[in-house]
Amino acid sequence: MKNFVEELKWRGMIQDIMPGTEEKLMQGPAAAYVGIDPTADSLHIGHLVSVMILKHFQACGHKPIALVGGATGMIGDPSMKSAERNLLDEETLNHNVACIKAQLGRFLDFESDAPNKAELVNNYDWMKDYSFINFIRDIGKHITVNYMMAKDSVKKRLQRDSSEGMSFTEFSYQLMQGYDFFWLWKNKGCVLQLGGSDQWGNITTGTELIRRIAGGEAFALTCPLIRKADGTKFGKTEKGNIWLDAERTSPYEFYQFWLNVSDVDAESYIKIFTMLPKETIDSLIAEQREDPGRRVLQKALAREVTVMCHGQEAYDNAVAASQLLFGNVSAETFRGMDERTVREVFANVPSYELSKADFPCNILDLLAVKTDILPSKGEARKMVQGGGVSLNKEKIAGIDREVTADDIVNGHYILAQKGKKNYYIINIK
Repeated sequence: MKNFVEELKWRGMIQDIMPGTEEKLMQGPAAAYVGIDPTADSLHIGHLVSVMILKHFQACGHKPIALVGGATGMIGDPSMKSAERNLLDEETLNHNVACIKAQLGRFLDFESDAPNKAELVNNYDWMKDYSFINFIRDIGKHITVNYMMAKDSVKKRLQRDSSEGMSFTEFSYQLMQGYDFFWLWKNKGCVLQLGGSDQWGNITTGTELIRRIAGGEAFALTCPLIRKADGTKFGKTEKGNIWLDAERTSPYEFYQFWLNVSDVDAESYIKIFTMLPKETIDSLIAEQREDPGRRVLQKALAREVTVMCHGQEAYDNAVAASQLLFGNVSAETFRGMDERTVREVFANVPSYELSKADFPCNILDLLAVKTDILPSKGEARKMVQGGGVSLNKEKIAGIDREVTADDIVNGHYILAQKGKKNYYIINIK
């Protein structure tokens, strides 16, 4: 058994921890859970901290439980929110739950015969038939309003939103999450809840319920909310969230996000978002500080997280796509890339619109008549003869080259290159 708490400490992944937690876990394999609200059909990288904690928990020999909040997701957590969440219908929630489960399978072992294999539960399963009367009689009587009002998540929300206040629906979230912990403690032997630091109040309500209802013992551990070194929100770009779903955020965009983090952020992120051991990370940090220009830390971080989330092939494609602008990529590799990635790489280069009827045509006509990539056929002739023109990463050998339908990649575009750095996309209608 590895010491789970020690592992998180050196990685900087502990904000608050209930006394006795480390000692409890060192007694033998235990079960712990993280709650995820299924407000979308994909996780984003803001969820990754909690998911990585579960991954470390399993790697240390314990049993991770991922709770997808089909019931609590219908209500909305007031913690750190400035407005009440939109309530989702059951069909949407079921769809979201199924998608999230598939994503979690990339990080946690749900399928093996190991005694600590991961388990996914949905609190809708035990809440859907629990009547309101029975819930407030059985559970509500154990937690006072004074206790609930004292929680930071409630106080901050009321202070920010004093004009509109907080609905009873949201106020009850704390009690429902507390009951989740009690249910898992009673039915799954779960003794620990993990989560972000904004969840401390909700988590400790669960430990209090377990103590008051059954005289039982349970524990809590939270991780810090991740922010960038400049204080801005982690995981946000101009386009919004960085999602784990490849349809929402392509593997290329995903890879680029990690590749472009600052040196300071890379030092903390590589501890939090990878499974690399301390010796490897310390060595990478030392290398980075000695020669920041090589960006070995960012490259290792981007590799580890992209492979973990999207697989080796997607990572290899993302690296190749990154080299389209700055490195040597073969024509064969270029043609094997998916269209979305190519268009993302060349989103800001000049583009032209042609039709399939424009082909076949001579290379000089393509460069100087059908487009104005070069100002004249004479200039085009000089550039081709000097070896300065490529189509789809393949150098044009002579001025008599015919451009045909075979040059149209995926039936939609041709990539033209003038010199080393000037790219053009020719869109084919």
